[in-house]
Formats: sequence, C-alpha cells, structure tokens
Amino acid sequence: MQHVPVALDRCIALLAPAIERAISEKKSAIVIDATLGLAGHTSELLTRYPELTVIGFDRDLAAIEIAKSRTSQFGSRIIIVHAVYSEIVEALETLDISEVDGILFDLGVSSMQLDEADRGFAYSQDAPLDMRMDQSTGISAFEVLMTYDRNALIRILRNFGDEKFAPRIVDRIIEARAAGTLNSTKVLADIVKESIPAPARRTGGNPAKRTFQALRIEVNQELEILKKAIPAALSVLTVNGRLVVMSYQSLEDKIVKSAIAEVCKSGTPLGLPIDLPNSAAKYRLLISGSESASDDEILDNPRAQSMRLRAVERVAA
Repeated sequence: MQHVPVALDRCIALLAPAIERAISEKKSAIVIDATLGLAGHTSELLTRYPELTVIGFDRDLAAIEIAKSRTSQFGSRIIIVHAVYSEIVEALETLDISEVDGILFDLGVSSMQLDEADRGFAYSQDAPLDMRMDQSTGISAFEVLMTYDRNALIRILRNFGDEKFAPRIVDRIIEARAAGTLNSTKVLADIVKESIPAPARRTGGNPAKRTFQALRIEVNQELEILKKAIPAALSVLTVNGRLVVMSYQSLEDKIVKSAIAEVCKSGTPLGLPIDLPNSAAKYRLLISGSESASDDEILDNPRAQSMRLRAVERVAA
C-alpha cells in the first residue's frame, strides 16, 4: 500500500525548532501525532530525531495495526493510543505526561480509508454504507440514512456538504429506503447523480462528493470533535512548543482558524501602546493566514490539492 504523506518536509520544518530546542535543553522531546494514520509523518520524525518520542493517536484500529508494523523498529519511542484526538488531555494524564513539544494534525479521511473499498468512504467503489473511522463503535452511514428523518438528512447535506439539491437527494433516499434498495455506496452515488439536474452535473467533479463528505462528517462527528481537539492540543503545548494543522475542507479549516486566532489575540484594549500585565497573547502565528501545497506536490500527490496548513507557537505559560 503506497502512502504519500502530505506536506511532509514542510510540517517537519515547522516542528523542528521546538523539537531541537527540547532536545538541546532536556536531551529529549515529545511530539503528538494526533492523526497517526499509516505513520508517514511519524516515521520520518522518528528517523530524523533519535531523541524524539511520538505519541500517535488514531480511532481506526485497522490503521493502528499497520502503523504498529511500520514503526516497530522504533521500539518504545512510539506510543500508540486508540482514541479520538479530542481526548489528548486525558490520554496524556494516563501516560503521566503534562506537556509536549509539538503536535501535528492531518485532518480528514486517510488514504487507507479511501483506498480500502469495503470501508464505504469512496463513491467510486461499491461497498457497504459504513464510513466509520472506528469500526468498533458508533453508527454507520447506513444507519444514518435509514433512521434519520427528512429534515435531519437535509440539514446534514446542506451544513456539511453545501449541497443545494439536498431536498431532492433526500426524497430519493427516502424512496430507496422504503423500497429496501438502499444497500451500497454505488446505489447512493447513483441516487445523488439522478437527483441533480444534468447541467449541474457537468461541473465540479463527481456529484456524489458533497453527499459522501456530509455523511462521513456526521457519522464520525468530525467537526464537534475538532472543536474540542484544537483547544485541548493548545493547552498541553509547552512554552516554545508548536502546533501544526493540515485541513482539507473549509468547515475544518474554519474551526482551526478560529481556535488559533482566539489564542493569538491580546487581551489589551485597542489603542494602548503596550500589553497590560497578564493580557499578552500566549501564542503566536507561525504562518500568516494559511499555506497550500506546492504545484509540484499536487502533481505528485493529488490529495494535497485542497490542503490548508496553519501553525502556531506557544510563547508564554
């Protein structure tokens, strides 16, 4: 299984000053990979920094098994936690760790989840309607489609997929579930295609993309978890520690941008020449706005096309 980590060198370059400072001062460093996946970023970090320990989080047990195999040579320098990344604080307490030097988030669906047909994430492959990142718990996309009422389904498609034809799609979904034919990703993709007027299908790629994204977000509660995760991550950064986040769609990026902006904002009233005591921002932006992948990387790795990169550093306790 080929795995090409997005923005690998750039992410490591952003984390490097925090890692190297920690190694210089403490002889060791700790980084959290909040979205371990197939361990592409983690493996490279551990290879470059022999004094580094990585704590890798993932909710996907299949990905964890692969990551364990791929990082076995690093021994105790890799600690893998089966949890959602909003549980960073609780997991660190269990490990008796109070702060870390760097944290990396690579949001969205992983390459493995997209490539494994039976997971149901890809509208281009026929599979059961699952879409759970953690198949050991939670409700599947099939259960959402079969049990949510019309208004709830329309809300999901509109809010999480920006789907303007949501009512038409949902009406066809309800017809299919009543007929007992709503049983695979291909059936759902065909329903979406048939629900969207032909002129609207000619632009913007596969018309099922928005519906599949919306269902995936609902099934995995991605946005609600992310809203808790970024503040939690920021809270466990040591002074001079760095947070790096890659997002792939606007709803994720909006949450990340807002959380970072909030902590980089001074509490001093506008117009005063200096910060009042205890009111200076405790974090600073490392990137003004966001960065996207280079043209060369997008050529090599098309999944990098929609990536937005943001980074922040803790400057005070």
